[in-house]
Amino acid sequence: MRLFVITGTCGSGKSTMRDVLPGFLDPERFACIDSDETGLNWWDYAGTDHPEKYAEDGLNIAVGRAAGKDLVFVSCMAPHDYLTQVAVSGEVGATYFIALGPSDEEIYRRLRARPAERGFTSDEVIRPHIEYNQWIRRNRGKYQLFIDNEKQTPEETASRIAAYIMSIPEIVPED
Repeated sequence: MRLFVITGTCGSGKSTMRDVLPGFLDPERFACIDSDETGLNWWDYAGTDHPEKYAEDGLNIAVGRAAGKDLVFVSCMAPHDYLTQVAVSGEVGATYFIALGPSDEEIYRRLRARPAERGFTSDEVIRPHIEYNQWIRRNRGKYQLFIDNEKQTPEETASRIAAYIMSIPEIVPED
């Protein structure tokens, strides 16, 4: 199984890609799963002695749901957390990170436009997301694919992601 992690801060367009990408990828070969669909709640992990387990547990739920298909996993997970803190299922043979990183101004605009019940009601709440976006943009070369999707339609971004995914050779199982 190949794992493609679409990552970025809140407001970068990850969930939009989860909604649009299935139209660009063969559903017989690919499972597109958002971390929000795993049934886990970040707040159940925050402030514990094992907050990193949120990413691990969510990923492993998604791997199980993918049922052997290549997995496109939509998550805020950073590559360094994945590499150092997450115990990955043995089904995953290769991992590729795709980062979405529009400008900080665009992240701010998108988050402020969300309904109040989503919680992005103040600059103090938005600030850490802007800082994470800045980190992603500074480290764009550490991702296999980085997309500044600010001036692209969701379909244009999904097309680029799908083209990248389809360019990666499939993993042939060992006998």
